[in-house]
Amino acid sequence: MAERKAIFITGGGSGIGRAIAQRFAAEGWFVGLGDISDSGMAETAAMLGEGGSFSVNFDVRDRAAWDDALEAFSQAAGGRIDVLANNAGIPIGGSLSENSVDEITRCLDINLKGVLFGAQAVLPHLKKTAPGSCLLNTASAAGIYGSAGGSVYCATKFGVRGITESLDGEWASFGIKVRSLMPSFIDTPLLDMVPNAGTNEHIRVRVKQAGLEITPVEEVAEAAWRAVHEDKLHWPVGKTAKRIAFAARWMPGRVRKEARDRGAIQLLGE
Repeated sequence: MAERKAIFITGGGSGIGRAIAQRFAAEGWFVGLGDISDSGMAETAAMLGEGGSFSVNFDVRDRAAWDDALEAFSQAAGGRIDVLANNAGIPIGGSLSENSVDEITRCLDINLKGVLFGAQAVLPHLKKTAPGSCLLNTASAAGIYGSAGGSVYCATKFGVRGITESLDGEWASFGIKVRSLMPSFIDTPLLDMVPNAGTNEHIRVRVKQAGLEITPVEEVAEAAWRAVHEDKLHWPVGKTAKRIAFAARWMPGRVRKEARDRGAIQLLGE
């Protein structure tokens, strides 16, 4: 088995996935990029240098495609996968009454089913490199406390949190670590998307109007590196995420009041 460790990252063509790829490549890891954007993966691969990565175009909603993608990457990596970064995801916002059936279904399928399918598919590979191999799921601060205007997105990220906790117990006997990243508002292209089809106002605009900080994506990548190597289950990233985690644990009444009084993004800013 090759000595060079290997990480496979979904959503590796941009944003958090790209930053994680750069962080692990800098430590000498072989990086697998999974995405539906060939151009995005090509840009990331160019940043990692020749021979530093392997790319595969696939949809995380396709269970069979997961097996093919991971097997191809394992062969390229010399027969090993040490970490799967289950990172692919999409945003959705607005009141539940504004969200279309297609928007809800797409978000659930990508953000939740995609994580489950990835975990299921990667288990045989992580068993081979255990102990010390890791499933790293990208959740969100939205998985710490639900916010008005984000019911569908929060549901998926609470789900990712639950999956992480369940598999942490389920896979402990295999020597496989399971971790989650819980970032707040991160400076990635996702902030330049609209929360739903009923608005043309970008998420970034709403965040700035609320006076919230936008955390550099490199902080998420650093948290990813530490999560793989340290014994901590959930990793809030950014001041907002850490504030919510603290308040939800120690001041749940206050968090609920602010959620009801201020709604949506305002809750996250105080």
